[in-house]
Amino acid sequence: MYTTSWCPYCERARQILERKGVAFEEIDIERHPERREEMIQRSGRLTVPQIFAGTRHIGGSDDLYELEVTGALDRLLHGSSDPAGKTHGQ
Repeated sequence: MYTTSWCPYCERARQILERKGVAFEEIDIERHPERREEMIQRSGRLTVPQIFAGTRHIGGSDDLYELEVTGALDRLLHGSSDPAGKTHGQ
């Protein structure tokens, strides 16, 4: 997860992931400004947080929250490749 120390949306994302017991790596783009370009290239977005599950881009705090309230975050974290819960071929 790409973050800054002062971002309230980053804190919201941290809280969701911590509540889920998910181990995550934070890349503080203020401490490591050279990683900002990497974040932009990977996500196509300029804002933090930018959250990834492995190589899959989840999005920002609002995207993570939406996955949480719909139950799709649990499916994603437990190995379902489709967070919407759809089976392939439907």
